[in-house]
Amino acid sequence: MAEALALAIQTLELKARCSNCGKECAELKRCSVCKNAFYCGAACQNAAWKKHKKTCVTLEEVERRVDAALDCDDWREVIKWEGRLGQLLEGRPDAARVATLVDFSWAHTALMNSTGSTDHALAAVRLEDRRIELLGQMELLRDQGEAMCNAPAHLRFAGKLQEAAGYFQRARKVGEAHGFMSVESQACLGLGVLAENEGRIEEGADLLRNALAASSLRENEDDRGMELIILAQLTYALFRIHAIDEVEPLVSRFRAAAEAESLRDGHVCSRELESLYASARLLEVGNPSTPRLHSFRYGR
Repeated sequence: MAEALALAIQTLELKARCSNCGKECAELKRCSVCKNAFYCGAACQNAAWKKHKKTCVTLEEVERRVDAALDCDDWREVIKWEGRLGQLLEGRPDAARVATLVDFSWAHTALMNSTGSTDHALAAVRLEDRRIELLGQMELLRDQGEAMCNAPAHLRFAGKLQEAAGYFQRARKVGEAHGFMSVESQACLGLGVLAENEGRIEEGADLLRNALAASSLRENEDDRGMELIILAQLTYALFRIHAIDEVEPLVSRFRAAAEAESLRDGHVCSRELESLYASARLLEVGNPSTPRLHSFRYGR
């Protein structure tokens, strides 16, 4: 084991590059403060100092600054330290590594939403990939499946719909294989919405039916919000394919679930308003003389 470790370290050293000129060298000098930068010698270290001094702090100081930035939602400050992520993850307990990946992913997500940058969206996906891999190693398969359902939102934002579908398909397999109904429900919901957006309405409706069935068997009773989302999306899909016989009892279920959500929240939730629109649309379909609701649209 010791020989294998020594060989691995030696291999890494041979592949190391100078942080200033990029030259490969077996005997690079490590920065004594941050221990994250390597140089051929004093000349390269001096040349790089103007830029390097902005992040040349100890790992303990990096942790302090990241925590402070997270506390005040200073997402740009969090991202500033992403170059030290390897150090932040190294040697930490698995749960701490997962939490750190979530923090940096969330920072990119917040910046994606505020700036409209696809670069931040794709950076968040890369971090989610690392989290998915780590959760698999930890054998936290339900958490892994849920993480697979998180990445597609960023990919949809970046216009990569096929890649988004791939994550949902992987999550669905995890849910089906291990009986994680909440994961299967989220995955089918995501695939159903993607199918609808691409004009495959019948296929989308079938996937949403599966999502609702799985949601009814969910293992977490607190996850009622997912059922409401599915009810809203499926109701809309059924109206689009004119499945009125099926949508009529669904609207009643949608109304009841939305009203219960409003009671729990202590105010009228947006889903209850959507359920009222659905009820009005049902009346409109049954009575053609009713004024048409041209603006009717709801869902995720």
